[in-house]
Amino acid sequence: MDIYKILDDLDIDYKKFLHPAVFNCEQAHLLALDIDGVATKNLFIKNKKGDRHFLIIMMDDKTIDFKRLSQRLNVSGLSFASSHRLDKYLGTSAGSVSLLDIIKDTQAAVELIIDKSIFNYSAIQCHPFTNTATLEIPMTGIHQLLAHYQRQYTEIEI
Repeated sequence: MDIYKILDDLDIDYKKFLHPAVFNCEQAHLLALDIDGVATKNLFIKNKKGDRHFLIIMMDDKTIDFKRLSQRLNVSGLSFASSHRLDKYLGTSAGSVSLLDIIKDTQAAVELIIDKSIFNYSAIQCHPFTNTATLEIPMTGIHQLLAHYQRQYTEIEI
């Protein structure tokens, strides 16, 4: 799957920034790239039974309260999913995960949860299936992409 071809075919604007590999938000900040748009933290989690999976998109400076989130989502025992599950459901690896990976979930097995505060920004920063680049994509483009792939999402306050 070529994310650049997808974005181009859908006529979604983006700016591409190449950089050394980053594996977490702290490393990304150290790059000090001049990118507009909100920087995000992207977490792949599962419930206790392992029968529900979630991609959580939140502001990179926020921390997650699994107990509170469990209550909000009406599930029990949220925890980080394994790298095996991340590859199985989103076809990616830790450090590379972003909102864009949801389009690889062709079975709609992963529930997309987006922090409401993300929508206060005109653009979002996303890894394009690799942690050696960051794309700046207007929120209108994100909405267009999700609509094209018929991906529903839940907005919550994190």
